Amino acid sequence: MVCLENIYKKITGKELRYEALIGKPSEVTYHYAEYLIRMQAAAKQWEKPIRTLYAIGDNLMTDIYGANLYNRYLEENARRGSKARLQAKAAGGTGSTAVSQEDEIDNPWESELASAAAASCRSVLVCTGVSSPHTEVPSDIRETITKTVFHGHRDFRFDPALVEPDHVVPDVDAAVDLIFQLENFTPNENHRTP
Repeated sequence: MVCLENIYKKITGKELRYEALIGKPSEVTYHYAEYLIRMQAAAKQWEKPIRTLYAIGDNLMTDIYGANLYNRYLEENARRGSKARLQAKAAGGTGSTAVSQEDEIDNPWESELASAAAASCRSVLVCTGVSSPHTEVPSDIRETITKTVFHGHRDFRFDPALVEPDHVVPDVDAAVDLIFQLENFTPNENHRTP
């Protein structure tokens, strides 16, 4: 990002201004993934809403960090929504509330994609590729610069709690089996690929 900013300034003479940060670990990336999942569910005419998202990845600093960051967003969104519904009921309303301009400014991408419908996003770390179950997570951002690469933008503050996966499995197949188990789903053997 620093390279891009410097090239932009050299060419235009102006500072590069960000409207949104896209890509892992940003919330908008996971929000867009949820939106796509909802669209696929609607196309398949699923009646039951998807309440839990599962993000499978092998990188603590992008995949797991982003999934946990999105889960934090979903939790805060639910608290805000519950508080607004309670305020509306107390005021004699029906429970629907208007969104303040301040809320719209905080997350302008929400209006483009519709608000989140999931209640949680669970992170599943697979121990293939980048991740090793023996890698220690640094607690200080200065350590991430010298020991571990943090792929977040400089505007992301590193939070060690966000690199703690909800589940750790050996590979993607085990991750899918875990999710089936957690969701009490039994796949039809005729439709499962070997």
